[in-house]
Amino acid sequence: MRYRSVRHRSFFGKTALVAMCLVSGLFLMQCDSGSATFTKIPLPYALDALEPAISAKTMDLHYNRHYAGYVKKAIELTRGAPYSGKSPEEVIRMTAGDPDKAAVFNNAAQAWNHAFFFQSLKPKGGGEPEGRLAEMINGSFGGFKKFKTQMITAASEQFGSGWVWLALKDGKLMICAASDADTPIAHDAIPLLGIDIWEHAYYLDYQNRRGDYVEAVLNNLVDWDFVSAHLPAPAEPEADVPAE
Repeated sequence: MRYRSVRHRSFFGKTALVAMCLVSGLFLMQCDSGSATFTKIPLPYALDALEPAISAKTMDLHYNRHYAGYVKKAIELTRGAPYSGKSPEEVIRMTAGDPDKAAVFNNAAQAWNHAFFFQSLKPKGGGEPEGRLAEMINGSFGGFKKFKTQMITAASEQFGSGWVWLALKDGKLMICAASDADTPIAHDAIPLLGIDIWEHAYYLDYQNRRGDYVEAVLNNLVDWDFVSAHLPAPAEPEADVPAE
């Protein structure tokens, strides 16, 4: 696996397909001549709405060129069997880890990752989450400050292009730096927050200061309501069975 966990040698193992229906809702599903269901999602804000943390110039390049390119290529590569009518998540799982399908996986995962990333941001976002997510972060990382430090460190230490993810696996929160297009979906985990750390996401604004970019996103842009919405519902406590 290409994942490098901050807290565990093996980040993603098995199980945890819960809440993928929420994630599927990120895409406006449409088919293109028998392709899998990829489309370029509309941004929920203007290109300049994330300034000064992310400039309009970076957003234009990132959204209208890089992301649009991944979507276009994913549609082209998934025409016909066995991908026709499949969701992006299904295509990702079908092709993950298969060298012969690397091009399909890379473009499908990058299309999905970018849609998730753009919708996890909002103007005047950031700060600390509240409620259940805050409690889980405190329990897993010892507080929001330590969580933020681990996210920044994971992104800064990732060699080459990739993503830094907050994900849920077997009921536990984990932070992971991932190479290239890799995504929690490929490892049966639930993505909660993914920050793009390819150079096209930050270099015009931050040059080589990747850590500063990730910190700016966490401080000013993350939509914690979006992140919290992807947590599965807590398990119902088992009812006490009266003794006979």
